[in-house]
Amino acid sequence: MAVTDEAIEKIKELIVSGALRPGDRLPRESELAAGLGLSRNSLREAVRALSLIRVLDVRQGDGTYVTSLAPQLLLEALGFVVDLHRDDTVLEFLAVRRILEPAATATAAGRIEQAQLDALTARLDALGPDPSVEELVACDLEFHRTIVRSAGNSVLCSLLDGLSGPATRARVWRGLARQDAVARTLREHRAILAALRDRDAEAARSWATVHIAGVEWWLREAP
Repeated sequence: MAVTDEAIEKIKELIVSGALRPGDRLPRESELAAGLGLSRNSLREAVRALSLIRVLDVRQGDGTYVTSLAPQLLLEALGFVVDLHRDDTVLEFLAVRRILEPAATATAAGRIEQAQLDALTARLDALGPDPSVEELVACDLEFHRTIVRSAGNSVLCSLLDGLSGPATRARVWRGLARQDAVARTLREHRAILAALRDRDAEAARSWATVHIAGVEWWLREAP
């Protein structure tokens, strides 16, 4: 194991064991390095790496702290990785989304507030039948994010945000040359909303599945 990897593992052990908790300040560099049996250089590299993935927060002139470790914070790195993926793997990310998002949509059927449903309906009405790619991406992102957040599971919400953020959605929609793709997507959004208004979890799950599977099919058929 490389010395930096060893240092990362030792800091991780401190956090997992509870010796360091969210919001705690790390001991001084010399003290922590001696306590963990590490060189100060390897400790610095480990701290730098853990700060990049939002486990640690380095505050100049103040010290280094454990972050809140909230799922949405730690999973931000997932979105960065997904944005770097090749076009030929976009279907794999959609397949994962097809597993997770229908379950979240079904859960949201019993939780989403009427005001949220009204706001999403108004957003679709304002979008019109022939939106630009940018308008469609913004609406699609808001639509699904609002529903998934209503499911009340922050980990699931963060995972889905990472799997299909703005950059990924834009790449998907720019790859869909078929004009009927937009019209069908907007119809499916309204069908999902209707199921949510009826508090019909299974209908919401089914429409969400159809919706994501349709995007997968279009991309497979694209030249």
